Amino acid sequence: MNKKKNIILGLSVGDLNGIGLEIILSIFEDKRMFDFCIPVIFGSQKSVEFVKNHFKLNTSLNFSKDINQLAINKLNVVSSYKDDFNIQFGNEDKRIGEVAVESFVKATDALKDNLIDVLVTAPINKHNIQSEKFSFPGHTDYLNQELSGESLMLLINDNLRVGLLTDHVAVKDVSKKITPDLIKSKVNTVIDTLKKDFRISKPKIALLGLNPHVGDNGVIGEEDDEVLKPTLQNLKNEGKLVFGPYSADSFFGSNNYKNFDAIIASYHDQGLIPFKTLSFGEGVNYTAGLDKIRTSPDHGTAYEIAGKGIADANSFKKAVFSAIEIYKSRAEYNTLIQDPLKTGRKKI
Repeated sequence: MNKKKNIILGLSVGDLNGIGLEIILSIFEDKRMFDFCIPVIFGSQKSVEFVKNHFKLNTSLNFSKDINQLAINKLNVVSSYKDDFNIQFGNEDKRIGEVAVESFVKATDALKDNLIDVLVTAPINKHNIQSEKFSFPGHTDYLNQELSGESLMLLINDNLRVGLLTDHVAVKDVSKKITPDLIKSKVNTVIDTLKKDFRISKPKIALLGLNPHVGDNGVIGEEDDEVLKPTLQNLKNEGKLVFGPYSADSFFGSNNYKNFDAIIASYHDQGLIPFKTLSFGEGVNYTAGLDKIRTSPDHGTAYEIAGKGIADANSFKKAVFSAIEIYKSRAEYNTLIQDPLKTGRKKI
């Protein structure tokens, strides 16, 4: 196996009572996918075969106990948990949550150890994954602990990219979390990400205000005037193309978002509601800012349709291709900045 030619794609199974594993198996039923990567699921033979048989899929599988023994033209499965449970589509199950965590942790370990090149995670249930061993709101928070860098949730769909100042934070706590240091950190992360992962040499970024109508000069809150505006001015003085804060209620409806390479929302729903309205089924969640690459689809476990064979695989497929493309872009960027004279091109 020539790793230089074959990107090794790690896959965590997510909640097995949801649609994640169904979608993974259906995507790699298409043998053309093996032209782009060597996929490996961190799962188990029993659970993978159960889902394959339930949906009557013809996915070519290779079961291995050793991640260094992967087949090139098959969907590889490396054991990562015990099969002491039954899959019951559509049900929330504590043990299924534990399995999702075990798969994800094993996949993350492989990513850290360079045994896989990129990671794509299937959806989890944030409630049933909680335990004394794993008390994180989701994938992003755990990855931020385990990998180098400062994570940032970035939703992507072609030229639409939406990042967040705060992600899984209760609305009542958002304003307290937004500080000049946080804004500077997130803006710099987005700029760095656009340069090295998306080949955009001079990123243009918009920031959405926290309060309705950006606070209306203090009538509806003072945070925009006292924190966001002066911080953005300081960033502009550093030569960064950062604009705003913009009133969030009209920003997307007016198509103003098309004038920027990325938009940074102040909190979770302010960014995700318009993104998913514009991109649902096509969007990808990318964990930017870290030294390793992880993507996921923009949907959840979808218990309501699990087991019925009607799940849409488009978002997950785009998550796979996005991870591969970002990996290649970052490798190219690193080559350019390490030896610009050799390539005959200037540093970005």
